[in-house]
Amino acid sequence: MATVKVVDLITRAQTLLLDTTATRWAAVELQYWLNDSYREIINLRPDANSQTGTFTCVAGYRQNLTSSFATANRLLEVISNKAALSTKQSVRLVTRRSLDTDRPGWYNEQDSINTQLYVYDPRFATEFLVYPPAKTTTQLEVVYNTVPAAHALTEEQLTNPATTTVINISDSYANAILDYILYRAYTKDSDQQSNASRAVAHYQAFQNGLGIKTQSDQAVQPGAA
Repeated sequence: MATVKVVDLITRAQTLLLDTTATRWAAVELQYWLNDSYREIINLRPDANSQTGTFTCVAGYRQNLTSSFATANRLLEVISNKAALSTKQSVRLVTRRSLDTDRPGWYNEQDSINTQLYVYDPRFATEFLVYPPAKTTTQLEVVYNTVPAAHALTEEQLTNPATTTVINISDSYANAILDYILYRAYTKDSDQQSNASRAVAHYQAFQNGLGIKTQSDQAVQPGAA
């Protein structure tokens, strides 16, 4: 659960920008860039805001996460069958080519409440295919991600230290968010060579922070030792 407050990140950004009176960059403007950072983080780290839920299938082999989760951004994994009358067995990822080779007519096979396999194409982020074709009573445990909800605090709220709204993502991304805000702020004034260089440096720091976090997460994940 996040504990870093939005107003604290805005204040840190203003301090580093030497603009504590919000003369050059309004607090609301910095908030826009904080919201933008969420989308950028999810693009670079799809697992950054992952959710687990029970997905109810529509009839047939083609499924779309948004039919159960309106804010879903990308499928990360299908885990197991969840319907009360199902086997509750795990579901295995396969390529469409291998399934087409083994069972060319699988698209028209008998539907089932028990899903055995799923196919995912990253070009269609919220879609996946299931084998056998699903019934409307088929349910699956899935992992997916969403873009964190945007903040809409007022200028008054953003300049009030008592405002308790926290960031909508893990605290571990707070430094990356700050670098992204600074990158966007200096980009606004990139007609000055020094600011253009600062913008590049902060975006690189943003990217490096996410990359290093990826490496450290992989190093400590179960089974990594």
